Amino acid sequence: MIRDSGKQRPHERLEVWRDAMALVESIYRITASFPETERLSLSMQLRRAAVSVPSNIAEGSARRSRPEYLRFLAIARGSLAEISTQYEIARRLGYLTDNAMDTDLLDRTFARLNALIRSLGSSPRVVSETPALHESQISNPQSHA
Repeated sequence: MIRDSGKQRPHERLEVWRDAMALVESIYRITASFPETERLSLSMQLRRAAVSVPSNIAEGSARRSRPEYLRFLAIARGSLAEISTQYEIARRLGYLTDNAMDTDLLDRTFARLNALIRSLGSSPRVVSETPALHESQISNPQSHA
């Protein structure tokens, strides 16, 4: 693993990312007890959604613009909604007890992610290195007519 003398990457300092990583561990533990018939369906969907949350938080934090960061955070929030729904499905099918997963962890991750999204959405916009949609990427559009 390549590291800068033990320094944390920016996303690793985020409490929401740490919560999301703990959620991944929890999901992997609970899906290990699912029936064999669910190993490639509901179990895999839950695991993929769980892995998506910290992955998108990390990828978004590495982006150069606030709109891109917000887009990845929105994807992470969608994955949290998937986890919530799939967890409820597994509970209704009898694969889980009501307290199999730390639902407080899921709720806390949702709340922290929403707070991060709000804080980024209300701050002044970061100057993006990508041109606006209405701007031509050609330096002088008249010269190429």
